[in-house]
Amino acid sequence: MERTILGERKKIALVAHDNRKQDLLTWAGYNRSLLIQHDLYATGTTGGLLADHLGVALTLLKSGPLGGDQQLGALIAEGVIDLMIFFWDPLEPQPHDPDVKALLRIAVVWNIPIACNLASADFIISSPLMNGAYQRVRPDYQAHLDRMRGQR
Repeated sequence: MERTILGERKKIALVAHDNRKQDLLTWAGYNRSLLIQHDLYATGTTGGLLADHLGVALTLLKSGPLGGDQQLGALIAEGVIDLMIFFWDPLEPQPHDPDVKALLRIAVVWNIPIACNLASADFIISSPLMNGAYQRVRPDYQAHLDRMRGQR
């Protein structure tokens, strides 16, 4: 296992499905003073709304259905994103459901905190770990890769 140090300034991904965008905007507005202390990333439509609502610059990715979820997954796999706030809508089927599942999976694979609802987002943003350095375990998948190569 590799340990990576997350500095005081975290890289936070913010994502919301259409029926949850207002929830994320309300939450982000309430937590603006905390969020602006970090580097913010967001998928297209949500990011534009957040930039206007918060009055801050964000790193904007493509809209989720147009590849933004996959871009975000790649940033997680590369170790760029430290945590993700993803207000997804479990009651509404999404045309990009496989991308959503892959994004949540890759966040778990690379051991980053994920908040998928208001309560978990509140717990993460209010954690004392948000204000200081944190030593995150970044999994080492070399044994898995070696095993897979041996099966060829």
